[in-house]
Amino acid sequence: MKNTLWKPSDTEEIIRLYTQVFAASEGAEEGERIGKLVSDLVTKTPSDDLVGCVSKHDDRIVGCIFFSRFNVPSGEMAFMLSPVAIATDLQGTGIGQQLINYGLEHLRSQGVSLAFTYGNPAFYSKTGFDHIEESVVTAPYPLSLPHGWLAQSLDGAAVPAMRGPTQCVEAFSNPDYW
Repeated sequence: MKNTLWKPSDTEEIIRLYTQVFAASEGAEEGERIGKLVSDLVTKTPSDDLVGCVSKHDDRIVGCIFFSRFNVPSGEMAFMLSPVAIATDLQGTGIGQQLINYGLEHLRSQGVSLAFTYGNPAFYSKTGFDHIEESVVTAPYPLSLPHGWLAQSLDGAAVPAMRGPTQCVEAFSNPDYW
């Protein structure tokens, strides 16, 4: 496996990967919904606000993650990890963890202080994410699964408590994703 940064020429293959992975796990409707989210993410997000990472095997994209800018009240540079897709036949092999660690290291090299995600704590804790209460950092929308609100510091400091609203990129500005 080779991990690299996403290139716009990968867009169609990446959208297909997300659509197939989410359709296989959660049904065709969810596959289409996440495929559209990824399409919106890559077409509507300014390039400075988006970092994509892909894992390739034999010139086939088998995994993809995106980090998008996440504005926090402290003004620290923060990004949010979402969504993540690993080819169905390769899930459980460690590709996702390797890809996330690759992306987090890239963010560190760019001076990013904080990373957030919203998902399965059992999976994301393997790459350094810990549950945080919304009293520490508020999500942009009400959370349907508050235990899935996760963060980590990328500079060695603790995730600071912050008062005030947060803001995600346009593609995630939909309460249905939260």
